[in-house]
Amino acid sequence: MDAPARAEELRQLLRDASHRYYVLDAPTLSDAEYDRLFRELEALEAAHPELATPDSPTRRVGAAPSDKFAKVTHLRQMMSLANAMSEEELAEFDARVHKLLGEEKVRYVMEPKLDGLAVTLTWRQGKFVQGATRGDGLIGEDVTQNLRTIKMIPLQLAGAPPELFEARGEVFINKRDFVKMNEEREKAGEPTFVNPRNCAAGSLRQLDPRMTAQRPLSIYFYEVGEGQEFTTHWEKLARLREYGLRTNPENELLESLDAVKDKYRRLLEKRHALPYEIDGTVVKVDSEDQRRRLGAVSRTPRWAIAWKFAAEEEATTVLDIQVSVGRTGALTPVAFLKPVHVGGVTVSRATLHNEDELRRKDVRVGDRVFLRRAGDVIPEIVRVIVEERPPEGRAEFQMPRTCPVCGAAVVREPDESVTRCTNLSCPAQLVGRLRHFASRLAMDISGLGEETCARLVQEGLVKTPADLYALSREQWLSLERMGDKSADNLLAALEASKRTSLKRFLYALGIRMVGEATALAVARRFGKVQAVLDASLDDLQAVRDVGPEVARHIWTFVQNAENRAAIDRLLQAGVAPEAEAAAATAGVFAGKTVVLTGTLTGSTREEAKAEVERRGGRVAGSVSRKTDLVVAGADSGSKLKKAQELGVRVVDEQGFRELLK
Repeated sequence: MDAPARAEELRQLLRDASHRYYVLDAPTLSDAEYDRLFRELEALEAAHPELATPDSPTRRVGAAPSDKFAKVTHLRQMMSLANAMSEEELAEFDARVHKLLGEEKVRYVMEPKLDGLAVTLTWRQGKFVQGATRGDGLIGEDVTQNLRTIKMIPLQLAGAPPELFEARGEVFINKRDFVKMNEEREKAGEPTFVNPRNCAAGSLRQLDPRMTAQRPLSIYFYEVGEGQEFTTHWEKLARLREYGLRTNPENELLESLDAVKDKYRRLLEKRHALPYEIDGTVVKVDSEDQRRRLGAVSRTPRWAIAWKFAAEEEATTVLDIQVSVGRTGALTPVAFLKPVHVGGVTVSRATLHNEDELRRKDVRVGDRVFLRRAGDVIPEIVRVIVEERPPEGRAEFQMPRTCPVCGAAVVREPDESVTRCTNLSCPAQLVGRLRHFASRLAMDISGLGEETCARLVQEGLVKTPADLYALSREQWLSLERMGDKSADNLLAALEASKRTSLKRFLYALGIRMVGEATALAVARRFGKVQAVLDASLDDLQAVRDVGPEVARHIWTFVQNAENRAAIDRLLQAGVAPEAEAAAATAGVFAGKTVVLTGTLTGSTREEAKAEVERRGGRVAGSVSRKTDLVVAGADSGSKLKKAQELGVRVVDEQGFRELLK
C-alpha cells in the first residue's frame, strides 16, 4: 500500500477508535495498539509532509503558542439562562410558558447543568474549522487549536452533515481526572487547581495548545446553532449523536411539569455519584415552533431556565486562625480550614470579617464548623458545632495588640468594629494599596497581582503607586520570576492605564469609605482632579450621597502633603483622568439608590452597575430605608431578606432587564 493510502487508512482507524473509546464507551483497540498506529501515522506525515491534513489525529497535540486569542463573532447569539431556585419558581416559569403559548401542551427536555465552560464549534463540509468561547454572548475567543486537543471532538463529522454546521457544548473535567491531576501536580511540587470548572476554563485558554493537550478535558454537546432546522430539541440531540458528537446520557424528554420535578429529585439524589460536577439542571421547551413564539428577553430565552440545586453545606475543622492586614490597615481574622469540597469548589479558608463577628460566631481553633457556599458567594462559616467541643473547652482567639506584619501598635475606635494598624508605612498596607490601585475597577493594570506587588515592596522599588510608572524595564526584569514577555506586558498595561476616567482614578487612590458609587458622584460633581483637590469640606458634603464622615475622609486625604505629592507625581507621569458624563436627570433610575444582590446571569455585576449609573442611578452596597430598589439575582441572601423586612421594592433579574428598557 502506498504512503497516501496508508496515511488515510491510519487516520480513519484512529478516528474510529477515538469515537468508540470516548463517545460510545466501547473500545475496540487497546491503548498500546492505538499508540502504535498513532506513531506510524506520525512517522508517515513527518517523512511526507504533504500528507498531513488539518483534521489528522496527530494535530490534536497542538501547534505553537499564539500571541493572543482572536475574536470570533458568533453566527448566532449564545444566550444566558434565568435561574429558578425552588419548585415555586419553576412553576412560575411553567405558568409563563403556558400563558404566552395560550395553554398549549408543552413537553420539556431536561439536562444536567454542567459546571464547565460553554463553547461553540463550527464544521464546514464536515471538517472542524473553528471553535470559540461564549465570551459576552455575541463575541468570543478563538480557541480552535485548543479544542482540537480534546479527543471527544471529531475533527471530521460522521454521517452526512450539511455544508455548514455549528454546535454548542460544555467543556469540563471529570471529578476523577481532576483529583488525579491535582495529586500528580502536588507530587511534582506544582500548585494544585481549586476546582474543576476553573481548571477547565483555564486549560481551554492556554496560549500554547500543547498545554491544553495535557489536561483531561471532556465535552458534552447540547445545542445546534446554525446549519440545520429541526422540529424539536430532542431531534437535535439525536442528530448531534449521529454526527459523532457526545450528548449527556442523563438528558431526558419529559411530558409534564410533574415529570420535570421527579427528574430533578432523581438527579439531586445521584448528584455526587455522577462522574462530573453539576450545579443544577436545565429545563428547555422541546418544540422549536413554541421556542420561536416564546422568544427571548434581552439575552435570556423565555423557553429555558436553569433550575439550580440548593446551596451546599459541609462540615470541616478550623486548623488555625490568623490575622491579615489590608490596605487601610484593617486587621481581618481568617479561619484556615481542613480543605473541603463545597458548592463545586475546594475551600481551605474563610474570612471572619472582624472581632465582633468572630465573637458572635464564637469560632475557635480546633472547632468543627458548618461551611456554606451558595453559587459564587464567598465561603462562610455558618455556625460552630459546639456539641463536638471537648468538655474542657477551647481557648478563645485573641486579636493581636500589635500589627502581625510590622509590629506597630493597633487601635480600635469606639464607634468601629475594625482594629487597625497605626503605621501608614506598614508593608502589608502598601501591598494592599498597590493591588487596589491596579485592580480591574480602578486603574485596571493587567498582570500586577498581589505576588508582584509584594515583590515590589520587598525589593524597595515602590513606595507609592506613582513609583510604578517610573520603573524601567530592567527594574521589572530584576524581580524574581519576571520574564521578558511579562515585563513588556506590564509596561504596556501601565501605559494604557494612563488613559482613565476620573471616577476610576479617585477610586484607585484608596480613600477610606470611597467606593465606586462615591467616586462617580464626586467625579461628576467636580469634573477635574484639581477641582477635587481644591474642594472645601462644605463643597464635598454638598455632593449627593456623600455624608459628613465620607466627606471628612476625602478632605483629610487630599489635604495630606504626602498624598498631594503622590497625586502630583501620577499626573506628571502622564496619568490623565477624563471627566465623567453627566448623570441622566430623567428615567426610571434617575436619582434612585439601587442595591444589587445575588448572581446575575445576563451580565456581570459591574455591567449592571454601569447600566444603572448611566441612567442616573446610584448603586449602593447595603440595604437601608433610603434604598429605592433591590435587584435580586440567584442565591440572594441577607440583603433580600432585609429589603423585604423594610418594605423596599424588589425585582428579579428579568424585571431589572425590563426596567433597563
